[in-house]
Amino acid sequence: MDQIIHYQQCPACESADIEKVLTAKDHTVSGENFEIWHCNHCSLRFTQDIPVLAAIGPYYQSEEYVSHSDSQKGLINSLYHRVRNHTLQTKHQLLETVTGKKQGALLDVGAGTGAFTKTMQDAGWQVTGLEPDDTARSNAMQLHGVDLQSPDQIYYLADAQFDAIALWHVLEHVHDLQGYLANFHRLLKATGKLVIAVPNYTSKDASAYGAFWAAYDVPRHLYHFSPASMEALAKSKGFQVDQMQPMWFDSVYVSMLSEKCKTGSTKLIPAIWNGLLSNANAIGNAANCSSVIYILSKQ
Repeated sequence: MDQIIHYQQCPACESADIEKVLTAKDHTVSGENFEIWHCNHCSLRFTQDIPVLAAIGPYYQSEEYVSHSDSQKGLINSLYHRVRNHTLQTKHQLLETVTGKKQGALLDVGAGTGAFTKTMQDAGWQVTGLEPDDTARSNAMQLHGVDLQSPDQIYYLADAQFDAIALWHVLEHVHDLQGYLANFHRLLKATGKLVIAVPNYTSKDASAYGAFWAAYDVPRHLYHFSPASMEALAKSKGFQVDQMQPMWFDSVYVSMLSEKCKTGSTKLIPAIWNGLLSNANAIGNAANCSSVIYILSKQ
């Protein structure tokens, strides 16, 4: 059985007008190099020759992969947790704002160790959390008392039951991109909101670091979105992008990781400088931000 996926066409728009643009290294786990290709039709980038779903698990097995391990070791992971305590409440407020609801039904896809699921449960929401990684699900129960389900449940959940579906840096990991989006459309209520946060390879910090940009995160990040590619993909699945919002902290965090990828050490001054330059370039235009939150509704 072939253990890799080699794309002959864009996994988003299915155009055959695709080409290699760079090679990036897996700095977190394997040290392997992976090609990143670009679609000239919709502008999506994607990692070529990725492991199939059944074979990608080992590429997540590292204490450095903080969304699964919840490790606080090291400066970057420590800062991540400090900022997360703030961003969890920001995300909660965002969902209340875009849905117009203080309480509702939420599907948290790629829930990691369950911090956001727990935050929303504590706020009175009914939350279904999905997470593929066994270690992360175990940590979610130990840390937060949250019982997360396997993501294959997405295909069996009842129609039109959720006021919101949230993916915080998750869609770029999903093998069944087309299937997931079709199910999101099925699972959302008519007035529901789909909230997707993903890195933006057109940002200024991405340009500054090139192949060392940590948000390429090969091979775990299967796709690399631009605002244009996200809008095209959303439209093809019956969604419209209502608004884009910035994730200001991501530019500095990703720049810190990128410095480590590029130089082998965490260099705070250049990382902070590149992160701030990226944010300055995104003032007034969230589409330029290092990571973008897309608020989608059903057409």
